Amino acid sequence: MTTDPVALSAKFLRSIRYDEPTDEYERKLANCENTELAARLDTDGTRLAFWCNLYNAATQQLLDSHREDYENRRTFFSLPALTVAGETLSLDDIEHDILRRSYSKLTFGYIRSPFRSGFAERHELDERDPRVHFALNCGAESCPPIAAYTRDEVDDQLDLTTAGYLDQAVTYDAEANTVEVPRLMRWFRGDFRATGGRISFLRRFDQIPDDVTPDIVYDEWDWSFAPANFAEN
Repeated sequence: MTTDPVALSAKFLRSIRYDEPTDEYERKLANCENTELAARLDTDGTRLAFWCNLYNAATQQLLDSHREDYENRRTFFSLPALTVAGETLSLDDIEHDILRRSYSKLTFGYIRSPFRSGFAERHELDERDPRVHFALNCGAESCPPIAAYTRDEVDDQLDLTTAGYLDQAVTYDAEANTVEVPRLMRWFRGDFRATGGRISFLRRFDQIPDDVTPDIVYDEWDWSFAPANFAEN
């Protein structure tokens, strides 16, 4: 493919944001050659940028075309969402098989599924990155704002979006020695092992002091329908 796939994914997402035609981008994504795509996405950073952009773009399309399925989340996230390199993918395929390396959400991210597709194995990250949970927007009120990630800046962008979300969603109570965090940090707690665990992750983003180890409590997740939650430019 002549177009940089990360740039293509960002243009696709921006077209959805501004209600512009997306047919050209969808055609290029569907028709790109699988081996070449994998070669162009040769680092975890490029994979993160590409697949986060596609997840968020495809989600917005499904929220518009399948609004009636949103309340049944098992159905909604399993719907055919987007075709990439000839492979039709659901939102679950992108999030859990590619971005989360097939670690089962039923085991809180501690056990990897033995049933992985060849496509997912070719395009999955080398290592899980828990910042992905603060980049993906599934259409719920509690989800983080949507940003378009770029090849050269994705690492800084993920730090920025993660920090911004945690600043809004985390509450540290020094007197009670507790820290209230988004419920997704319970659902996917195994994903945080790559960064030393959830407490270490919270310290990294200045949510708790370095010299404390508070008990973790979880906020309720608001699944209210909230499409088009794009970050400000």
